[in-house]
Amino acid sequence: MALRFPRFSQGLAQDPTTRRIWFGIATAHDFESHDDITEERLYQNIFASHFGQLAIIFLWTSGNLFHVAWQGNFEAWVLDPLHVRPIAHAIWDPHFGQPAVEAFTRGGALGPVNIAYSGVYQWWYTIGLRTNGDLYTGALFLLFLSTISLIAGWLHLQPKWKPSVSWFKNAESRLNHHLSGLFGVSSLAWTGHLVHVAIPGSRGEYVRWNNLLSVLPHPEGLGPFFTGQWNLYAQNPDSNSHIFGTPQGAGTAILTLLGGFHPQTQSLWLTDIAHHHLAIAFIFLVAGHMYRTNFGIGHSIKDLLEAHTPPGGRLGRGHKGLYDTINNSIHFQLGLALASLGVITSLVAQHMYSLPAYAFIAQDFTTQAALYTHHQYIAGFIMTGAFAHGAIFFIRDYNPEQNEDNVLARMLDHKEAIISHLSWASLFLGFHTLGLYVHNDVMLAFGTPEKQILIEPIFAQWIQSAHGKTSYGFDVLLSSTNSPAFNAGRSIWLPGWLNAVNENSNSLFLTIGPGDFLVHHAIALGLHTTTLILVKGALDARGSKLMPDKKDFGYSFPCDGPGRGGTCDISAWDAFYLAVFWMLNTIGWVTFYWHWKHITLWQGNVSQFNESSTYLMGWLRDYLWLNSSQLINGYNPFGMNSLSVWAWMFLFGHLVWATGFMFLISWRGYWQELIETLAWAHERTPLANLIRWRDKPVALSIVQARLVGLAHFSVGYIFTYAAFLIASTSGKFG
Repeated sequence: MALRFPRFSQGLAQDPTTRRIWFGIATAHDFESHDDITEERLYQNIFASHFGQLAIIFLWTSGNLFHVAWQGNFEAWVLDPLHVRPIAHAIWDPHFGQPAVEAFTRGGALGPVNIAYSGVYQWWYTIGLRTNGDLYTGALFLLFLSTISLIAGWLHLQPKWKPSVSWFKNAESRLNHHLSGLFGVSSLAWTGHLVHVAIPGSRGEYVRWNNLLSVLPHPEGLGPFFTGQWNLYAQNPDSNSHIFGTPQGAGTAILTLLGGFHPQTQSLWLTDIAHHHLAIAFIFLVAGHMYRTNFGIGHSIKDLLEAHTPPGGRLGRGHKGLYDTINNSIHFQLGLALASLGVITSLVAQHMYSLPAYAFIAQDFTTQAALYTHHQYIAGFIMTGAFAHGAIFFIRDYNPEQNEDNVLARMLDHKEAIISHLSWASLFLGFHTLGLYVHNDVMLAFGTPEKQILIEPIFAQWIQSAHGKTSYGFDVLLSSTNSPAFNAGRSIWLPGWLNAVNENSNSLFLTIGPGDFLVHHAIALGLHTTTLILVKGALDARGSKLMPDKKDFGYSFPCDGPGRGGTCDISAWDAFYLAVFWMLNTIGWVTFYWHWKHITLWQGNVSQFNESSTYLMGWLRDYLWLNSSQLINGYNPFGMNSLSVWAWMFLFGHLVWATGFMFLISWRGYWQELIETLAWAHERTPLANLIRWRDKPVALSIVQARLVGLAHFSVGYIFTYAAFLIASTSGKFG
């Protein structure tokens, strides 16, 4: 009996119902709640699990390389990146009949394959990989790293190698090592790879270990570095007629500030990228020597925070007490990390398409759409997670005495003002944006499109003009030919930037109009409402006027009975749960907008977006309905085509999404009654009654059913849109 799952909780292990299984799974990673947990074991478990995480990541990326090398067409793609379709891996499916085999045999393959829409081909090509042998080498190296990570994780759980709590709480040393070691050294190493392997590769020079020391990345070698003539490294860059991967039109520069894009590959200049990574390396190597450790020099973070008392006393005791609060709360640290990572993931989505870094990726439209959507959804989940752990911090780790009258305490003290301001902003955005959309919709329906209310986004256009976009005629800053900034830009720095901004074939500063104005405000509504729910959940996590003792009930509780006048749905978990729906909704609008604007741009009919995006029917009819036609036609009386798999996934995504409502709209009593009836029938049915269960079947708790419903809703929603996005884009552009 002692070995029953879960071993980390004796109370749960003795539960006679199926609750044991579900609660066991739900709390498996909540180390803090486990029996016999100590602070030391908590930190050590988390530390060891990081190595497990790294092992999984390395194994996964190794698998990408291995399958492309084994079943892909990398070498054929390298010879003609714009016309050969990159293969992710083969499909082995015994159910495939002849029509399916023919439909999915593409990209020069011998049998059915999946096309890669992840951009890995473009990435590997850009960084200097050229042969299947290179891919196999990379796969083996990552497999080796994966093994090392697993061994390291195991090792750090052994008594002799377990770090102490004081080691985990030594913030200055950790910052120095992470800034210098992780960011600084890795950026420097990456610069080295770009300069020694990738840039020569882009000029037709195949550099590997056997010739690494004999091929000079720059004709002058290290001479200019030691003599201080660094500008020599920027002279003679690749010409505008350079053919990527060949010496034709190639220069000798290795670190440049050209700006703009390589005309043939439509991606950033590789020499600009190397320069960027070198600058990042320098900044972080310096930053990693700023904090005081063994030598008595540098900053102490605690001293920095204590010194931050704002002038005029407007923020009370400022940052006093924050150091210990953050350093002793894993949830606070995780919340900060997730918030930063979430923002940067969204920035990655934004910059991967507007400033593409990989050769030829900008011309692979389906990949561009897939990567943007992927990174925005990932960012949404990470950002909501930041607030979830912020709320758990307030419930489990916040100490009012330690934080008296500092910025954290003052946030809690004026939470009503924060929440009501956010509420006002959300209401204002929602009613005005919907009002404009509905008005325009009615005008179109009544045949008077000229009565639409169309607002030009003049402030955004002015900002674009300030960055050099001339088509609006604002004549300001970089778009003014008389300004010193414009003239300096022409000669001193980034001469290619202004050409790129005004080139209509890329995604830099897309021309915007009334449709963009409306959808930007719809997205702003979504962002503000999501933030409102998350911020309210965290600020009210400890207690509210309705339920002052809320923190005693923990992070996720369904309610405290009917006695208090309605305490259901007010746990911090419920706020997170509601916010995820809004997050998905908002990212839906973001990705719809991005995708529709881009397919009209790529097809050369931008007027369709401009004219149809100002009213609701336009979005429903000319974006969603029109672009789902290939999906609806995936299976037809004439057999199947290469979009059939997406048509099936589109249907399956809807099914999963709809299943979510079964958990979201009917609650525990209904299922409990149903289960008892089914159990009764089971026990009285011949043969079936030979099978017994050890745990009495009971319905999921309210909170668990919500989680299951939310998971189905999210997964179904994303699957459905992924199929729509890939099929509608690849159906048009191949």
